[in-house]
Amino acid sequence: MTDHPKVGYFALVRTNRNWRNLWLGQIVSLLGDWFNLIASASLIATLTGSGFAIGGLFVVRALAPFLVSPFAGVITDRYNRKNILIGCDIVRIFIVLGFLFVKDPQFAWVIYALTALQLGVGGIFFTARRAITPDIVAPHEIGPANALGSATWSVMLAIGAAIGGLVSGAFGVYTAFAIDSVTFIISALFIARVEYQIPAEVTQARSISILRFHEQYLDGLRYLKRHPEILAITLHKAALQLTLSSGYEIAQVQIAKDIFPMGVAGAISLGLLYATSGVGSGLGPIAARYFTGDRVSQLRRTITLGYFIAAIGLVIISTLHSFPVVVFGGLLRSIGGGIAWVFSTQLLLLLVPTQVRGRVFSFEQASFALTSSIAAATSGLLLDAFPHLSQVIFGMGLITLIPSVFWAIWCFRRPITDDFRAE
Repeated sequence: MTDHPKVGYFALVRTNRNWRNLWLGQIVSLLGDWFNLIASASLIATLTGSGFAIGGLFVVRALAPFLVSPFAGVITDRYNRKNILIGCDIVRIFIVLGFLFVKDPQFAWVIYALTALQLGVGGIFFTARRAITPDIVAPHEIGPANALGSATWSVMLAIGAAIGGLVSGAFGVYTAFAIDSVTFIISALFIARVEYQIPAEVTQARSISILRFHEQYLDGLRYLKRHPEILAITLHKAALQLTLSSGYEIAQVQIAKDIFPMGVAGAISLGLLYATSGVGSGLGPIAARYFTGDRVSQLRRTITLGYFIAAIGLVIISTLHSFPVVVFGGLLRSIGGGIAWVFSTQLLLLLVPTQVRGRVFSFEQASFALTSSIAAATSGLLLDAFPHLSQVIFGMGLITLIPSVFWAIWCFRRPITDDFRAE
């Protein structure tokens, strides 16, 4: 690989104006996203009092991006990615305002409908945002840009969830929804300041009729078939959702509401648990990257370690000994999960060419959305069927070891060099 001067996180923000504006928009948008998650989970728990209903909310949150993923990938690889981001923000302003009118249990279904719309549009947004990153940063800036973007997601999870829990618990969930709508306005204004040149490969894709979008999407699938290494990397987020993420998010609502409640419907407890997840998933990848750098071989191997750390965290949580113990276990779970999540994303940014990047990310999103919905539905049923929450969480910890073992075997049997590229 060609040597480049190392770029620090602060230097990237200071010198790359386009990345800085995209990053500032991400900060504001994510703040509102976590406000919305805490508020909607607390609202559905209050209106229904059902673990299955809470699970249903997370199923909807997962299925909506899954259903739009084929369109999201093709659109991202055909059109101006900056304009896609701005358009998605504008649409979500009005969708989120709809939550303000849901105040009766008989209209709980509206929460699911609005969530589906919001997360469906969000699926397009996140695909475009990940795909645009290598377009506005230099190749040697991809590593720090990905690490900083992922850390920002985690930090805003910590801040947004904590503040969102406090706002929802102290002032009610509808205040949180109102704040969420404003964040989309600010995000769109920041993104509008990005100077973006559409890559030639994206412009060329527009010569194909949009009515034949399915052919373009299938081309993306054929690319993954030709490159099994890339396919394996895209499945990491699906494995994370299926084992240590989606199911635990539902269990986490139950922990906050029924076992260690603080605030209205345990909103403050839930916010603190999410905040801990944000801290761990932010610090874990940054600390690990200090040792791995941006070396492909090291990034691959460290993902295995991430799964093991997460599994240990879930086992600790399953004791439900006290709220501090749950928080500590949650910290380990998020550190391990964050390493696997961030490093798999960085590998795709480093290895996938721009002309197919959107479709690869949309496939990744579809796979983890599908497994997320499966995990959410299953966990919701298990939480209603089994009286002992600790047993369900302990089982999650054991299952998390499965993808770790498979990935370790894959890396051993299919070693690659640091200059590997999947063209």
